[in-house]
Amino acid sequence: MAKVLVIDDEHNFRTILEMVLRSHGYEVLLADSGTTGLSIYQREHPAVVVLDLKMPGMDGIAVFQEMRRENPKQPVIVLSGDSSPETEREVRALGVSEFIVKGRSVHVLTDTLKRLLASLSHAA
Repeated sequence: MAKVLVIDDEHNFRTILEMVLRSHGYEVLLADSGTTGLSIYQREHPAVVVLDLKMPGMDGIAVFQEMRRENPKQPVIVLSGDSSPETEREVRALGVSEFIVKGRSVHVLTDTLKRLLASLSHAA
């Protein structure tokens, strides 16, 4: 069972993602802030991180950059409410694995997770 860390400051969104991901057989770790998320990341070493960009305090970009310093190959899916092409370009230029706009079907996320995890198992 793959371990997925969800870092998002929106409680209801985290709860929905937790239910959906658990129903697909993932072990789900939750963090309500960037700082908490980094702490869990360093302790638990998840297979994939699902990361919100806009959070109070440490934002998603700062969290992503810190994760990449520790593990340059860490798969990270950014889930953002900001659907602007500029934001997507900026985040993709940093090297995130995927950028998904919040509000899209949860199937987009679960399909993306399956694909990322399959590519990791093939690379190992």
